[in-house]
Amino acid sequence: MESINDSIEIAVNTQYLDEQSDPGKNRYVFAYSIEITNKGSESVKLLNRHWHITDDNNKVEEVVGEGVIGQQPEIAPGKSFNYTSGAVIETEFGTMHGSYEMQTAAGDKFQAPIPAFLLSLPHTVH
Repeated sequence: MESINDSIEIAVNTQYLDEQSDPGKNRYVFAYSIEITNKGSESVKLLNRHWHITDDNNKVEEVVGEGVIGQQPEIAPGKSFNYTSGAVIETEFGTMHGSYEMQTAAGDKFQAPIPAFLLSLPHTVH
């Protein structure tokens, strides 16, 4: 039997936003698009988010809040929820990871981990 948080699949794509960034002022802006897929057998609701955003100077910003982009989406079995948000860091490179607090239709709460992903300028290797 698989655990309930194994039923949530999270995929991430990132993009550097050159027009909103200002490297001269150590301001690097990134968009991240997330797809949350419910591979389980019951609906789940995304209640809260918890992020750790780390820049290349090891400065960590922790973000905790209700839902995502002002929503607490319910995701039916076999369905996905997509959204795009952003992060601002002081270096050309950074990482993000975290978790979503989810709740099943039966009222059980669990953490769905968000694997670490890289924030970086295009065409660079770190």
